[in-house]
Amino acid sequence: MKRIMAVNLGKSSLRIREFLAAGRTFVLLSLCSMIIFVLAGAATIVRHQDPSSPASSMKGLASMVSSAFLADMLGMEMPAFQSSGHGESVSTRQVSSFVLRMLTDVNPGSPRSLLAAGLPVMQSGGENLAGKASAAGDQTPAPEDEPEAAAGDDSGEDGHDAGSEDDSPVGPIGVPQDDPAGSGQSGPASGGAGSGAPGAAAGGSKAVFIYHSHIRESYNPEVGKPGTNPESSKVNVANIGERLAGQLEKRGVGAVHSSTDYPSVIPGFKYSMSYKYSKKSVQEAMSANKGLKFFFDIHRDSAKRKTTTVNIGGKDYAKVFFIIGRKNPNWEENEKFAEQIHSMLNERYPGLSRGIWGKTVTTGNGEYNQSLASDSVLVEVGGIDNSLEEGYRTADALAEVIADLYFAGEKA
Repeated sequence: MKRIMAVNLGKSSLRIREFLAAGRTFVLLSLCSMIIFVLAGAATIVRHQDPSSPASSMKGLASMVSSAFLADMLGMEMPAFQSSGHGESVSTRQVSSFVLRMLTDVNPGSPRSLLAAGLPVMQSGGENLAGKASAAGDQTPAPEDEPEAAAGDDSGEDGHDAGSEDDSPVGPIGVPQDDPAGSGQSGPASGGAGSGAPGAAAGGSKAVFIYHSHIRESYNPEVGKPGTNPESSKVNVANIGERLAGQLEKRGVGAVHSSTDYPSVIPGFKYSMSYKYSKKSVQEAMSANKGLKFFFDIHRDSAKRKTTTVNIGGKDYAKVFFIIGRKNPNWEENEKFAEQIHSMLNERYPGLSRGIWGKTVTTGNGEYNQSLASDSVLVEVGGIDNSLEEGYRTADALAEVIADLYFAGEKA
């Protein structure tokens, strides 16, 4: 008798089908993962190669918030970082603004940024370091156009508003300020490069104009008390500008210095209009001195001493930071001018220049009167913790470089 063996192939084929299905799923997941990684890598490359993209990634986080803001955020979890002696820097308004900007690239303080999202013509590049940095590790926040106290001003961005040009007089160019009693520091002296109306200074043709859109920016050691935005109507960045003008004159370069205190001479002064006020000063100086070639708007940065100080030859200097307004259609020319000074400074005084920073209307004024001349730049001299003495050393170094640059151009 023959025996017939029945083999049940149903279970085996089912297992094979399940194995093939699992393999197919694994292959699909692998392909999807590969595509995601390729797309992410391509997006990263595009972002690094596009200098005009907004600072919306976590890479730009540090440049979008103040140090006090970050300190308070850390202080929520670590008591050691909790600030004392001042009010809360993390307000509901600041947090809401920060989150909105991170998610949408729209700056609540700048209506232009909303239009820029849909109108390419409104885009003028993002906030980024342009040119060479003085140190690879210098990833400090960009200088702010407004101090924290003025950040809530509803009158618009600094230097921009929706209304017509303000026709208020800006007062005489180069009016000297009084020396503060007991300060031990000499303020902008009368006579010489910094006195009188444009062109009144002796010494013939003038080639350099120095002014201050935010003239009351000062330094903690000079005002006598620590703060995040030291200000003074007597001891301030005008002292640095006066020193720079005087040193240029000594080197044979005619300089005009404006120490106009806009909060005092402008009726109904608005901080947010500072660059409009100073623009008129520049235009008046250009009209009175046809030979003006270089223009410097001297400011003070809001960063701490560690970031804004360098020791050269055993002496402390206040570092400089060059700011370029990328709303200016010809900002590349201004950047070339700043790059020349930056390179010459760091060649002679290693580390004195922190680099060049390009700013737009979404992160600041965006123009800084630089469309008036290609050889115009905003210069941050030191930070809140530097002293006038350190600023004076830097002014002397700047004068040396600017004079050499000027005479090199004259010979060309």
